[in-house]
Amino acid sequence: MEKSKQYNRIKITLQIINQVLSFLILIVLAFTPLARLIEQKIYTYTSNDYVAFTIFLVIIGLIEIIFSVPLDFYSSYIVEHRFNLSNQNLMDWFVEKIKSYFVSSLILFPLGMTFYYLLKNYKLWWLILAFIVFVFSILLARIAPTLIFPIFYKFIPLENDNLKAKLTQLCQNSGINFEGIYTFNLSKNTKKANAGFTGIFKSRRIIISDTLIENFTDDEILTVFAHELGHYKKKHIIKNILIGLVTTFLTFYLAEYFYQIALIKMNYSSPHQISALPVLFLILSFISILFMPVYNSISRKFEFEADEFAVKSTGDKNSFISSLKKLSKINLADENPNPLIEFIFYSHPSIKRRVERVEKF
Repeated sequence: MEKSKQYNRIKITLQIINQVLSFLILIVLAFTPLARLIEQKIYTYTSNDYVAFTIFLVIIGLIEIIFSVPLDFYSSYIVEHRFNLSNQNLMDWFVEKIKSYFVSSLILFPLGMTFYYLLKNYKLWWLILAFIVFVFSILLARIAPTLIFPIFYKFIPLENDNLKAKLTQLCQNSGINFEGIYTFNLSKNTKKANAGFTGIFKSRRIIISDTLIENFTDDEILTVFAHELGHYKKKHIIKNILIGLVTTFLTFYLAEYFYQIALIKMNYSSPHQISALPVLFLILSFISILFMPVYNSISRKFEFEADEFAVKSTGDKNSFISSLKKLSKINLADENPNPLIEFIFYSHPSIKRRVERVEKF
């Protein structure tokens, strides 16, 4: 128990430090002459606003990387090895990070250029962008299982025929269709375990980590999967999409409102002036942080509902409780965190609270 508390204390502390550093970088850029100096230097090489915007983003990104990579390395490599959770060597970690940066850049670059085009040409840029981001997130969820996830993991059809039959039967009983059942080599990176549904519409597939297959019984895996299935049956996916729609529009609306005030007070000439963008990014980051406890509260409610579905659909309370305790042990989850920490940072209820509720079903 003490080991898991120590592990989670370190991870949350590093998460807070990383967020504070990101804020400090934006604050320095927004409230010192630095961003304007960078802007002036960029425009000595180009007169094209889009090229200038791209260069400015690259510079900000490099500044972020300089400060975040050491923290990320300590959190995802040093700490994971210290607690005997990682299976990566240094080269594995480096390659995975390069792939992650590459994929993120491919996704975010066109989105960033769209953002700047709208900011430059439309007064209601925030409304159009919110809609585009919403549609883009749905598209990403649709293509991720077949185009993005395989970049990081190898997926093969589940070979355990007995388990496959149980999972298929559970889906049929619940009226859920899916594209296939796959295992993936999570063990190449970590000893942690996971399973669930990925994708939406016709790309929905069941994925089970090899670490789960190796450490859990078929009945335990079935209850873990039934929990994930519960998210579909309880319409959590649709609800999350609707929540995402509302919060995306609200976030961009509030950002635009406060951004316009800041532009006047800080004497910027236009919303698309690149040296003003750190102000907008800072506002967006702050609003996102404020929304985080709300997101997490809703998520924890959904997790309790999915737990209930898992137990009722399988009729196997004991296997589900056993799987929760195993997942907690393997993943070094804090079974009983501080209530305030849980409220702010946890998207899932503590294992202690989940087990107590399941025992009452």
